Amino acid sequence: APAAYSWTGCYLGAGGGYGMFNQELRSNFANDPGNDAGGRGWFGTVQTGCDYQVASTIVIGAMADYDFSGIKGDMTIQRTSFVGSEKLKSSWAAGGRAGWLPSQQLLVFVSGGYTEARFGQVDFVFFNGFAAGTSLPKHTYSGWFLGSGYEYGIGWLPGLFWKSEYRFADYGADRLTVFFTATGAPTGTTVDSHKYTHAVRSELVWRFNFGGPVVARY
Repeated sequence: APAAYSWTGCYLGAGGGYGMFNQELRSNFANDPGNDAGGRGWFGTVQTGCDYQVASTIVIGAMADYDFSGIKGDMTIQRTSFVGSEKLKSSWAAGGRAGWLPSQQLLVFVSGGYTEARFGQVDFVFFNGFAAGTSLPKHTYSGWFLGSGYEYGIGWLPGLFWKSEYRFADYGADRLTVFFTATGAPTGTTVDSHKYTHAVRSELVWRFNFGGPVVARY
């Protein structure tokens, strides 16, 4: 019988990528038409997970990862002269994946699950650059993600793999209250923000069990 590799087992990974966030903004001002805003930048990531090879060409698994991010951009509130810098500081995701093995060293997969993203406080300034004295609080958004990618074995070192994935996340719409920076008191202005992210990530993955082919013994 030909030798066959097993994808059953656990792994650790680390890497980075490039991503962007987009958001639909609408304030409680009358006749606010709403507007879009967003940002982009680099991020780093660490990951862990376990897989189970259910058939000769089918793999299923569970995974979790954490991203530390430098993705940032500007946002404005319609019907005001406020503008502020917003940063996606970190995010994490947990879910599952299912994949197909076109060869023993290559896994093509889709993934999905639950995710949260933490955005920092936005301190507003006027368009002329002077401080407005108002801020939008830091906030953690929650939602879901879908992804697709591949994982390929680096032949010169058994157990070492290169993984790349595109991932989309929808964090839904949350309502935040603008507050006076000096006192923390609410200003009476609220902002509904519906956030999305797109990211392309690559990682080096170490699979603990992938030390070589499983050979039948008689």
